[in-house]
Amino acid sequence: MKPIAKSSKLANVGYDIRGPVLDKARQMEEEGHKIIKLNIGNVAAFGLLPPDEIIQDMIRNLPSQVAAGYTDSKGLFAPRKAVVHYCQQKHIAGVTVDDVYLGNGASELIAMSMNALLDAGDEVLIPSPDYPLYTAVVALSSGTPVHYRCDEGSGWMPDIDDMKAKVTPCTKAIVIINPNNPTGALYPVEVLQQIVEVARQHQLVVFADEIYDKTLFDGAQHTSIASLADDVLFLTFNGLSKNYRSCGYRAGWMVVSGNKKRAKDYIEGLNMLASMRLCANTPGQLAIQTALGGYQSIDDLVAPGGRLARQRDLAHSLLTQIPGVSVVKPTAALYMFPRLDPKVYPIEDDQQFAYELLAEEKVLIVQGTGFNWPTPDHFRLVFLPNTDDLTEAIGRIARFLDQYRKRHTA
Repeated sequence: MKPIAKSSKLANVGYDIRGPVLDKARQMEEEGHKIIKLNIGNVAAFGLLPPDEIIQDMIRNLPSQVAAGYTDSKGLFAPRKAVVHYCQQKHIAGVTVDDVYLGNGASELIAMSMNALLDAGDEVLIPSPDYPLYTAVVALSSGTPVHYRCDEGSGWMPDIDDMKAKVTPCTKAIVIINPNNPTGALYPVEVLQQIVEVARQHQLVVFADEIYDKTLFDGAQHTSIASLADDVLFLTFNGLSKNYRSCGYRAGWMVVSGNKKRAKDYIEGLNMLASMRLCANTPGQLAIQTALGGYQSIDDLVAPGGRLARQRDLAHSLLTQIPGVSVVKPTAALYMFPRLDPKVYPIEDDQQFAYELLAEEKVLIVQGTGFNWPTPDHFRLVFLPNTDDLTEAIGRIARFLDQYRKRHTA
């Protein structure tokens, strides 16, 4: 019989955060091995649970008629109004309830926004390294992902000259991930203003992923790029997954702001796609107003001495003690993106490197090329495990790298 093939649209699509190495880890778990997973920011798996107030509101609302029914395609009024108020706190001007779309996590809305914008041959500028969803959804939307470099030597800031050099007549948009996944970088106002100017000069849409905008260390402050101009079109993405430890609730939002007049047709497309999926899950929507208006417990976790701050400091200290390993200390988010000196670790295939680490030490990480980094000399890990587990995991990585050095030196 003729085999049933996958769509050709998937030929250049990858998502190695849940890719082949994870499949191998699952197989090993089925065989009885215990794997330390540093591959994904699934906060609940590490005992970081949603605030009780959010959980209780969800429980109380579940039996109601509202929770059981469809909502407006953009979402319920009250949580969208809460997002409007949040935009006001972030100094994003001119946002009304009609500019807010609720989704099944920010991921659904990112895909929706690209599908509504792109035609075959359109290009989108995406950071390298990136969160690989962006590269994937641009390709699935018939667009062409074009990666601009983020510079490790300057704390993983976007290379504005490289960004400018990548703009062509086919470029439609720029993606920024701030705070950044996978590097943990936080972009200062000066850098954001330069990106706005690139968008302004070339009439590009700016897609701003701000899902970690409260997960900030050392007293850092986050600036929303959409607060810096009103003559550029911005789509800003956020949600409850990380700041509120509610990944499984799938409650996210997208805000359209800035020069909306020239985007009437595009917004019509967004409305059409929002209607086609009927609505986001209603119980998740009901958590948003409480989350944004309640006590911000993330502040305790990232404060000096807080759990996330302690784990970040520990992971950075342990990794940088390993010969040939360097790490830019994250200012934000839940990840770090260590560099393996190619002179010490001559890695040709970093996916194979991740396989070998998994097989020998039962530690799961994601190789750097999985984030569209061009060379096999980085990997990403999450610093979510408690300090004992984190110490054990990085100790295993250090042991593996020690043996790797010895093998390749010999």
